[in-house]
Order: sequence, then structure tokens, then C-alpha cells
Amino acid sequence: MERILSGEKLRRQEGRWAYGEKGVPICEEVVARHGDMAITRNSYGSLCLNTPNVFFADVDAHWVPPHSFSAGGCLAFVIAGIAAGFWLHSILLAAAIVIGGPWLLLRITNSRNKRARPEGEAYARQHALQIIHEFVASNPAWHLRVYETPAGYRLLAMHDVFEPGSEAAQQALHSLHSDHQFTMLCALQSCFRARVSPKYWRAGYRPENRLPRQWPFTPEQTKIREEWVAGYDRHAASFASCRFIEELGSSAVHPDAEAVRVIHDDYCKSDSTLPIA
Repeated sequence: MERILSGEKLRRQEGRWAYGEKGVPICEEVVARHGDMAITRNSYGSLCLNTPNVFFADVDAHWVPPHSFSAGGCLAFVIAGIAAGFWLHSILLAAAIVIGGPWLLLRITNSRNKRARPEGEAYARQHALQIIHEFVASNPAWHLRVYETPAGYRLLAMHDVFEPGSEAAQQALHSLHSDHQFTMLCALQSCFRARVSPKYWRAGYRPENRLPRQWPFTPEQTKIREEWVAGYDRHAASFASCRFIEELGSSAVHPDAEAVRVIHDDYCKSDSTLPIA
């Protein structure tokens, strides 16, 4: 207020940044509270568990397609097409090479990547698990629950609680190769987050209207949002968000972590046989 009264020009409202960047609190609907935990609905409609001190980390299994659609290859076809058309005086031949060549190259690239995908994804998951196991081997006091997710693995620390921005928590997230944005968000928001309901597109939900995202909502947007959420909930009921696969490390259990585990596993349906999404 003193800066405004002194004549300095400042924004009169909070800026809007994606995913809680720059320390601005994430503005989300609070769906439920369980002790110091909050279940919120994120910008694309999924439920998220927010906890001030129970450690979560996602370890993604990144698979990079080994074959890429080369711009150089396309350029070669363009040059070849122009040259062939010039020397053979055929515009049709030139067009066929210029258009058909890149199309054929794209088809071949996609086909090779499709064949390589199963083995590549399996290797990526194996590598992600190796990172997790090596971390526990180096930190035997840790007790981690490991969950499978569509993108890799989720970890829940059971042995102790952590300040999200603390050196211990941040170092663990870095050692586990957790997503940089998630790591930054934990520190900025002083909160660990875990998605506990499916992503709507993975659950096959194709609503006619887009979910209104930015608060505050008009009455019309509120109605659209309520209809969207009702349809989402019907689709989400047939899916789990993650699947529990193993426990690693020590057997120590902190009561706060156990309380979070119960809520997390219930919302995620992590012990079910439902497909994960």
C-alpha cells in the first residue's frame, strides 16, 4: 500500500501464471478436506491431493522415438523434385516427388517408431525403476511406496515428514529425477501434490464444452462447470489414477504419512484392477 500511495505503478490484481509459477498461490476449487490435507480440482478437471508435509514424487519413464522426421530429408525431396521437373520438363513429376517424397518419409518414420515403441517404453520404465531402487539403496532409512502411473511411477515417503522447500526434500526430488516444474512448485507453494483422479482425455471423456478454468466464474460458467464435472465423474468411476506395486526401504511409518496414504489410495483406487488413466 505504501508503494501505491507513493505513486509507484503496481498491478492491482494477481497475475495469472500456469501451474502456480512465480509463487502465486494456485487458485482451485476445494472439493474436500481431511485434516491438513485438501482435495482440489485442478485446471483440467482432475482431483489433486495437497499435503503440507508428506513427500510425493513422480518419476517419469521418458521414451524418445528413435527416428525423427528429417527436415533435411524433406528438403532433399524438394530439390530432387524441382531438378527432375526441370530436366524432364514435367510439372506433374516434380509435384509428385515434392509432395509424395516427404509423405513417404513420414510414413516410414512413423512405422519404424511404432515398431520400436513397445521395447522403448519397457526400457524407459525399467530405467525409471532403476533410479528409484538406487535411491533407496543410497538412503536405506527411507520407506517408499511405489505406484505405477500412465507416465511412469509415483513415490510416497512413509518414514518421515518433510518441509517441501527443505534441502532434504529438494535433494531427494532432484536425485529421483522428478519433474523440474513439480520440484519448483513444491518449494514455491510449500506443498506436495498428487493427482488422485484420472485425466479426462485418458478416461475417454469428450465433453461438448470446455471446462471453465479461471476464477471467478460467471453464473453461466458455473453451470457449464457443474455439467462438465458431472460427466467427468461418470467416466472417471471406471478408472484408477495409479496402481500400487511395491514397498522399498525401511519399515518405519510416520502417522501423518499413513493418514495421507489412506486418503490417497482410496481416491486413486490404487489397489483395484481398474485401468489407470
